[in-house]
Amino acid sequence: MKNTPFTEKHIALGAKMAEFAGYNMPISYTGINDEHAAVRNNAGVFDVSHMGEFILKGENALDLLQRVTTNDASKLTAGKAQYSCITNEAGGIVDDLLVYCIEENKVYMIVVNASNIEKDWNWIDAYNHKNVELHNISDKTCLLAIQGPNATKILQPLTEIDILNLKYYTFVKGKFAGVDNVLVSATGYTGAGGVEIYFEDRDAAADKIWDAIFDAGKPQGLKPIGLGARDTLRLEMGYCLYGNDIDDTTTPLEAGLGWITKFNKDFTAKQILETQKAAGVERKLVGFEMTEKGIPRHGYEIKDFDDVPIGAVTSGTQSPSLGKAIGMGYVRKAFTPLDTIIYIKVRTKLLQGKVVKIPFS
Repeated sequence: MKNTPFTEKHIALGAKMAEFAGYNMPISYTGINDEHAAVRNNAGVFDVSHMGEFILKGENALDLLQRVTTNDASKLTAGKAQYSCITNEAGGIVDDLLVYCIEENKVYMIVVNASNIEKDWNWIDAYNHKNVELHNISDKTCLLAIQGPNATKILQPLTEIDILNLKYYTFVKGKFAGVDNVLVSATGYTGAGGVEIYFEDRDAAADKIWDAIFDAGKPQGLKPIGLGARDTLRLEMGYCLYGNDIDDTTTPLEAGLGWITKFNKDFTAKQILETQKAAGVERKLVGFEMTEKGIPRHGYEIKDFDDVPIGAVTSGTQSPSLGKAIGMGYVRKAFTPLDTIIYIKVRTKLLQGKVVKIPFS
């Protein structure tokens, strides 16, 4: 297993550690519900240094991005970011990712899922026919996500960057906690506000930044947060998790990601997805809540009243904020309208649920 520069700090804090995407990662410290509430109501720090980062550089960098991703990267100006995905030849999702425009038309950073670093790198490189410089900076890049309604207030004293007014899906570079060349962005995966901090661990930068953040946040109750609460927070928002809700067999249109699928440019599987859009999807990812007591889990069957399979649960949990069981899953088209009654097979029982709007409320 790989470690991040913060692994020893997690262990010293008593975190419950487990393997995730090949890394030794903190799952929880004080408990998922407690950490979840801390982020929703105050602020928390996630170590997400296991994520992958690639730099694309050169006069054809934008062309390569446009070819391999579904969103329109030409809309990006320096300091802006966008959510996007890579599709395979059949229209399935190779990965979902973030695109950061460092220098318009010339320099971009993309942030990919930890489990897909090698796969994504090989995929992008296979389409690099115009000598774009590709740099995999994953192993030397630290990434902390400080999330929650009070996150920016806690962090503002550590930098001259105006993070209090950093707009959603924008970023800036500057000095943070005495460390130069830190990239601070506002993309978020919790729906609770906050920022992400990217930096290279040179001259003990990881220790400096971690310690400065917790020194500043201690009076305000800032907490370290594990991947368990990250999952419950993102699920309440209806955000997809690669490997659960989206993968190589699900298309962006089926996953409700038509808004990041732009047909005004050429990209892998464009024609397949255009055809699917015109015909309509046969299945779709929906949110649902349980109306009978029971917790839906990944892989559970979704059935109709007559016990006929209509889909499968991709993510599910007991929502700490809402106090009810919620989930997402793919169902046949006829079962996608809001308030449609569905049934989740939990062991030997069929438990009732209904399709609801996401984010969950």
